[in-house]
Amino acid sequence: MLRIRPLLTAVITVVVLAACATSPTGRKQMIWTSDEELEAQAARAFAQMKADIPLVTDRATIDYIACVANAVVDALDPPYRDMNWEMAIFDQDAVNAFAMPGGKIGVFKGLLKAAKNQDQLAAVIGHEIAHVTARHSAERASRAVTTGVGIQVAAVLLGGGHSGATYTAYEALNAGASLGIMLPFNRGQESEADVVGLEYMARAGFDPRESVPLWQNMSGANEGQTPPEFLSTHPSSDTRIDQLVGQFGKTLALYNEAQAAGRRPNCTAPAIK
Repeated sequence: MLRIRPLLTAVITVVVLAACATSPTGRKQMIWTSDEELEAQAARAFAQMKADIPLVTDRATIDYIACVANAVVDALDPPYRDMNWEMAIFDQDAVNAFAMPGGKIGVFKGLLKAAKNQDQLAAVIGHEIAHVTARHSAERASRAVTTGVGIQVAAVLLGGGHSGATYTAYEALNAGASLGIMLPFNRGQESEADVVGLEYMARAGFDPRESVPLWQNMSGANEGQTPPEFLSTHPSSDTRIDQLVGQFGKTLALYNEAQAAGRRPNCTAPAIK
């Protein structure tokens, strides 16, 4: 009996913590997983990606993306602003990026073909960081636990499962009954990351209006590959743009405040080859 009490106490504590979890937009979250475990899993997955995928070595590209990412991170609230963020730039043409718990940011070189300037790149990085600060991976892993999949499988998809064939296969296998439960991020989380990420980029001094052409560019880059909105974890381009424009009243005020305070990023984009 004595050995059961600590376990029962731990279960009660988890329930209380889950009930108290709130996202940056005020949405209640049910989170059952340990942040420390997710961060450890993310660190291992990130290290494996860096070992398996060639990394960009061009200094101009590295400095540019780091300049934008650092500006966005500096605009975060503690404790995320004070984290030791790590970034890797993968030498692949995929038009994508991701962020993982524990402060891991991955950017694929192909993203620069869609993100035409520093503001558009900041929109993507802000969005991906928002997935971390909103603890979307913890929510997803918690759903995995309740459906019997477990943390180990959820860890494979940390960072959104955005990497090519793995994401496509996983999405196809989980269409239907598990739609919105086991897909990488659900549409509600993607929309929340749009809202929060837009605030991050604006607070950093990047123009939030550039998020609209950015997502238009992203849609064009993925033309013919994007599934219908009902079967996608991402909102459709039109829906996403409408939601972003609806936030401009707030985010333009944040942008103007940042500019007035001297937060004026000047990140030099490399020549795209």
